[in-house]
Amino acid sequence: MTARWLPAFLSRDSRPNLFDLAALLCMLGLAVLLATAGRHMLAPITAPNAAVIHLDPAWLPGYAVRTTLRMFAALGASVLFTFTYAVWAAKSRRAALILVPVLDVLQSVPILGFLTFTVVFFMGLFPGRILGAELAAIFTIFTSQAWNMAFSMYQSLRAVPPDLEEVARGFGLTAWQKFWRLDVPFAVPGLVWNAMVSMSGGWFMVVYSETITVGNTDILLPGIGSYVGTAIAQRNLWAVLYAILAMLVVILAYDQLLFRPLVAWSGRFGTASSDAAPASDPWMLVLLRRTALLRRITDAIGEGLTAIGGLPLGRRPHEARRVPVLPSRLLDLGWSALLAGLSLLALWQVWIYARATFSPSELLHVVGLGGLTLLRVMAMVLLASLVWVPAGIWLGLDPVRARRTQFVAQFMAAFPANLFFPIFVVLIVHFHLSSDIWLTPLMILGTQWYILFNVVAAASSFPADLLEVARSLQVRGPLWWLRVALPGILPHYVTGAITASGGAWNAAIAAEVASWGNDHLAAHGLGAYIARATVAGDTAHVGLGMTVMAVFVLLFNRAVWRPLADYARRHFAFV
Repeated sequence: MTARWLPAFLSRDSRPNLFDLAALLCMLGLAVLLATAGRHMLAPITAPNAAVIHLDPAWLPGYAVRTTLRMFAALGASVLFTFTYAVWAAKSRRAALILVPVLDVLQSVPILGFLTFTVVFFMGLFPGRILGAELAAIFTIFTSQAWNMAFSMYQSLRAVPPDLEEVARGFGLTAWQKFWRLDVPFAVPGLVWNAMVSMSGGWFMVVYSETITVGNTDILLPGIGSYVGTAIAQRNLWAVLYAILAMLVVILAYDQLLFRPLVAWSGRFGTASSDAAPASDPWMLVLLRRTALLRRITDAIGEGLTAIGGLPLGRRPHEARRVPVLPSRLLDLGWSALLAGLSLLALWQVWIYARATFSPSELLHVVGLGGLTLLRVMAMVLLASLVWVPAGIWLGLDPVRARRTQFVAQFMAAFPANLFFPIFVVLIVHFHLSSDIWLTPLMILGTQWYILFNVVAAASSFPADLLEVARSLQVRGPLWWLRVALPGILPHYVTGAITASGGAWNAAIAAEVASWGNDHLAAHGLGAYIARATVAGDTAHVGLGMTVMAVFVLLFNRAVWRPLADYARRHFAFV
């Protein structure tokens, strides 16, 4: 009789075991790390130099922990942003007219161009405290992670197959239930892969986020980024190598502990069957399944979240909708006219300011620099596509190959382009090469992986029956690529190309200028123009460069990327 009253989690099958003890020790260690980091964040800024970065490798483990915590804090903010901003843009056609162009600009305009303003804002929230600088660093990393994940969620929600939509209507799911039982599961595989590449992309901003300058105050936040920046400034190659080794260890740790289990878990949401040999479960997932008490707790949490996702919130499909006072087309026309009017008013105000501040020759000069940067961006995206689209298809069609190369791709994606600066500067100076040509690859080094990860995600979900039909019809060689492979991955590829090109624009401000000690190189382009104006503190010219960059990005996205994305979704999405 007594056993009946025992809680379920105290039953024989859920008694703690050695695996539970190990998991508990890991969680306690994580809690100690978070508490230590929180104590440092609340410390006051007591000197012009808030921290001194030591190049002794013994300091690197502590620096690595601080950097990793900042990156995961930014990743959490990116997930929250994705599930609000991207969902709103996908579910509201009128809101998308504003939100999508704004997202185009945000992912392309370099955060470094207005980093000073964001630092002042966060420092003002917590004056005299390191917490303000920490929030500014997290926000900077956030800007290199959020846009890619938001675009992935937006494209996935717009590409839900119509037959699955019909099934949801047939079951009478409310809007809330449909979102959590259809929309989110459909978007999970692509979102997990893009979260990995976003985490890797955050390493590009680490150097800039952990080195803060406000007026006469220089703040070096302890981390791998500030360590790398100090090593480059002091031309210490050994310190750079130590930083690379520390990055390798950190990426290997969160790949094994988090992302590999997440990729394996996301595989359950795939909409297409595959005839490839299933990959074995990651060791971390196997260990978690061997726990007893922890597994019971996580199962209870999962059941609770499932119950919340099943709440009958919102309107059901069969319920009559309220008839609007005005026809939908008339509302759309009025909304579009209002947006067009506001845009024209903003452009007119910008034109008045620009005409009073800058000469016509300078405006044309900046526009010409924007054209040069555009040519570099498109050349690099094309080159990266020629390399990584075939490689991504080859990897994605075999889950075993995809998982084996996952860590290598993550590490290469996380490798900051700043660490290549010494190599490029030394070679360009030694061989008297053109900076306009040989600095260009730095723009795509950190963003080309968006293409690879999206293509791998697309190839991983390729329908097995379609591949079988192609084999039965003996479709091989160039015909297989043109009729089967490339059309099948095109929607995901476009998403990756959009984010890669946006990231290249963002990286232009750092990639068109490179330094190694006292050697400084610069290419002719809009990124170098903004970088020089930022160093000089010339906010007017920074604003001009960023405005011209935003116009280039919006026009190119509207003329090329968005029509291509709509075409790919209409004609090549699997339904």
